[in-house]
Amino acid sequence: MRIIDVPDAELAGPNDVKIKLEYMSVCGSDIYLEYDADLPEEHYPLKPGKPIHECAGIVTESRDPDYVEGQRVIVIPDEAAGASEYVVQTADRIIKVPEWGGLDEWVMCQHSGTALYSAKKWGNAVGNRIAVLGQGGIGLSFTMFASKQGAAQVVGIDLEEYRCEKALELGATGTINASNDDVLEAAKELTDGNLFDVVVDASGNPDGLDTSVAIARSEGQVISFSLTGQQPVNFKHLAWMGKNLQLNATVIAATNQPVQEIREVVDLKDRGWVDPGLLKTHEMDFEELPEAFEQYRLRQDGVIKIALRVS
Repeated sequence: MRIIDVPDAELAGPNDVKIKLEYMSVCGSDIYLEYDADLPEEHYPLKPGKPIHECAGIVTESRDPDYVEGQRVIVIPDEAAGASEYVVQTADRIIKVPEWGGLDEWVMCQHSGTALYSAKKWGNAVGNRIAVLGQGGIGLSFTMFASKQGAAQVVGIDLEEYRCEKALELGATGTINASNDDVLEAAKELTDGNLFDVVVDASGNPDGLDTSVAIARSEGQVISFSLTGQQPVNFKHLAWMGKNLQLNATVIAATNQPVQEIREVVDLKDRGWVDPGLLKTHEMDFEELPEAFEQYRLRQDGVIKIALRVS
């Protein structure tokens, strides 16, 4: 990765909005799909600004009357090319944020909103036993939502003990450290043998789907958020069929309303119901982007979410 000079993005369309970015954040999909992926040679070099899509900043120019100069926003750049000083985008990928609080924390609403879209698939959480495989920023967002919605049990599962501890801070009733424990046996113990009504796979691991099926109860539900890039996914089809499990793939970017739940999370944070800003563990400068990607990839120094300051 290197920092280069390119021409500033400029207004072109009749409804374009130009935004000067103040903060951005690394997402697990940036790692799995591009940064740490073994892509065909013709994919390189990537487009300038890739692969970053969690961005927040201030409107500097606008051809859209709903967005005025000085408005603070979250923006999802086209082609996930957001690692830049300026972004030009249209309203369908821009979310207004309130004037209070730091953009370093508001930017975290972007990824939590994508999790909210998926969490809606479990319906009424009250009384249910919900397990979340993977306790990075996305998995912890699921943990927060399940706890806030009144699930009877919320169990965070991860390979890192510090992430298991963070899950407890954010409302989990229990955790499983998959580095030390047999996940299925621990799941049986925590649920008195009943297993989980809902299992969310937010692991990014090719084995995550099989693990989710194993710890879900018969006629339960598996929600897949996990992106594994080019790696083949192991899936025991008969185990899934034998339990009559509902299996939901959930990718908000594949819908025709890719920012609806992000706007909803911004409103929920504004009301004080949930705070994705609690997931921020580090703040770094834009010039430290390569170090940030490596820290995130290797899960160093207790990292969960990094806010990168654009100076």
